[in-house]
Amino acid sequence: MKLEITFTLRIEKVYEYDISHELQSEIQDLLIASFPDVYPEHRIYFKQLPHLRFLVYNQEDRLVGHVGLDYRVMNLNKKPIRVLGVIDLCVSQSARSQGIGSSLLAELDQFCAGRNIDFILLFADNMTLYLKNGYKPVKNKCKWLKIDDGFQTSIGLGHEAMDELMIKKVGKIDWEEADLDLLGYLY
Repeated sequence: MKLEITFTLRIEKVYEYDISHELQSEIQDLLIASFPDVYPEHRIYFKQLPHLRFLVYNQEDRLVGHVGLDYRVMNLNKKPIRVLGVIDLCVSQSARSQGIGSSLLAELDQFCAGRNIDFILLFADNMTLYLKNGYKPVKNKCKWLKIDDGFQTSIGLGHEAMDELMIKKVGKIDWEEADLDLLGYLY
């Protein structure tokens, strides 16, 4: 006899300026647990605040998933493109392998539908989840604003090819493997 258990998840969209102190603490705990020894302990962002976030809650109303989103224009081969950047997608250790990451990415697809967005863009050390959800790795020489995390100051421009760069086309423009100027910080 096979017992099948289904969980009810709730995904909530929250704008950065609406985050309460209590929610900030919950997000901070999830980010620190998900990115140990990497994430600053006193912030809920790494380099810069995202514009909005999608948060996933389980049936006990506990935060179990997160993704930050940054909307901006970038320059691809001397042409402007509109990009929704994915920042710090993570799922709590206790809720992994239940499809929550894929659910967040599906929510992003729905969010982009009918909006003025050409590509979803992200940087991934492990590409497995993203490949499974229609993202593709691309090779572009990138230029970005370098930020010192500790002091939160601009320290120059970075310029190099990025092996971790992935995109998903959600608009009508085709991607080119050419110079990409992020016109801002690196996610």
